[in-house]
Amino acid sequence: MHVKKRYSILAGLGIVAVFTLGACGTDEAGSGASGGTGSTTSSTPENADAGQKGDVTFAQMMIPHHQQAVEMADAALQKNASPKVTELAEQIKAAQGPEIETMTKWLQEWKAPMTSDQDHGGHGRGGMMAEGDMKNLSAAGGAAFDEMWLTMMIEHHEGAIDMAEDVLKTTNNSEVKEMAQAIVDGQNKEIATMKALL
Repeated sequence: MHVKKRYSILAGLGIVAVFTLGACGTDEAGSGASGGTGSTTSSTPENADAGQKGDVTFAQMMIPHHQQAVEMADAALQKNASPKVTELAEQIKAAQGPEIETMTKWLQEWKAPMTSDQDHGGHGRGGMMAEGDMKNLSAAGGAAFDEMWLTMMIEHHEGAIDMAEDVLKTTNNSEVKEMAQAIVDGQNKEIATMKALL
């Protein structure tokens, strides 16, 4: 009888051990599930990266875009364009010069190259003027210059607005948002003024 009792106790302990091991297994599975849940949130950094890449591309492409606008503004100032065109040229230069400096600083802080793999240098791409367009503008004078300058600058501004609206859809950077919105608001107003002058 004593042996049978001892066997029963050991058997009972064995069952307890099995249940204990089973419980541990459940805990491990549970922690594995929570780890799986953690891995599903990995898209958040990817989305952040996408936003950051968009910010970099925006600055890389907007800097030369602004530089060409400043070049066109300088052409108007050198040509002694009409007072309204001269006023616009001064306004554009005053707004876009500091923005070029700010975006250049961003790229330096982000340790990003100054140029983008995306090329928008051709006429009709991002509103950028081709080299031939710039030469024709330089050769023009008087009322013909004013008309050509206004027509080209409207297209140029429309390209900048498109780029700014694109980055507003992806950026989480408050400084980028502020500048992009300023470009949209400011250049839309200038477009309305230029259209009225044509």
